[in-house]
Amino acid sequence: MTQESDARVLVPVGESSTLRNTVAYAVRTAREEVDETDGRAAVHFVYPALWRAVEPTRAQKFEQAQELLDRVELWAEEDLGDSDTDTERVDIETAVVGAEEYLFSPADFARVILEYADEHDLGRIVVDPEYQPGGNAPMLRPLEYELTKSDRRVEEAPVERPTRRGGLVGRESLTQYLLVFGASYLFYLTLGGFSGTFDLITGAISAAIVSLVLGQIALKGKPNFRKIPGEVGRLLLYTPYLLWEIAKANVSLAYVILHPRLPIDPKMVQFEAAVWNDLPATTLANSITLTPGTLTVEVSQREFYIHSLTKSSREDLFDGALERAVRFVFYGRAAARIPSPKERGATREGEELSETPNESVTAEGGSD
Repeated sequence: MTQESDARVLVPVGESSTLRNTVAYAVRTAREEVDETDGRAAVHFVYPALWRAVEPTRAQKFEQAQELLDRVELWAEEDLGDSDTDTERVDIETAVVGAEEYLFSPADFARVILEYADEHDLGRIVVDPEYQPGGNAPMLRPLEYELTKSDRRVEEAPVERPTRRGGLVGRESLTQYLLVFGASYLFYLTLGGFSGTFDLITGAISAAIVSLVLGQIALKGKPNFRKIPGEVGRLLLYTPYLLWEIAKANVSLAYVILHPRLPIDPKMVQFEAAVWNDLPATTLANSITLTPGTLTVEVSQREFYIHSLTKSSREDLFDGALERAVRFVFYGRAAARIPSPKERGATREGEELSETPNESVTAEGGSD
């Protein structure tokens, strides 16, 4: 790797606790590479898009990405200092990449990053050690592996990370493990039966494996055992309701399929659900997917991106029956009275699959 190529640096960026120090490291090392030459250095900061081209909120997310890049550029200029020589010899550039694509896997992110590096002749890639290209998904190591497949020098910025304290298994995490073990054990025995010693032993082994692997992933925070009996009881009421909704959706979809004109109207839709925490959001997302005619594509905090096959399936979704039922399970009867997504005005339609212009669902109502 030549000194000139080391002085031309690409840095993928995203919100992280170590981003500021990574910017300083990239600028400093690029400047050091050309201190003894008459050449120029360049540091390009790129933000791989985490949104889809059809998302209704893509403009807002693009603005947020641009704000982060503007902040990064100010940091880089601050690190260069007031020296006119350094400013003239080090070029700072920022860009959003992959905005018109659907970036999903580490290979997708690596591809758009390397394409940008090829276009701008950047020979070194500096990676923020806390950078997560997939949002909350742990994709940094796979991304670094994909980047190393190129002929570029890839390095992780040697910056100090925030200390993460705490024992491997504390009292709170032990409670989580025990709860996941109990739920997994009961589920195994319910499916396999309570017929003998073999089922009891194999069920315990399977539940132990599940709890070790998913003990701190399935639950966040200390479980509230006072609320669990009520949630379980309401979940038992929710299950036949969900099965009834699935049956109705199957009949409706069968009618569409058997109709001579095949009256489908596929669209991507988005709504902000009035659910909080991971388990209620996961329950709602899976319930929507289990109901024929709708498919949960992505959940980002409280924003749900749904592919709907027919107009009636969208109307049912926006009427909020499933959302209301999920709120009833996890938050009780009072939460079930929160207005529906349509009443809250929290729904939007993205571009149709046929690439027709965007349409908006207009609805009056208060905000959640």
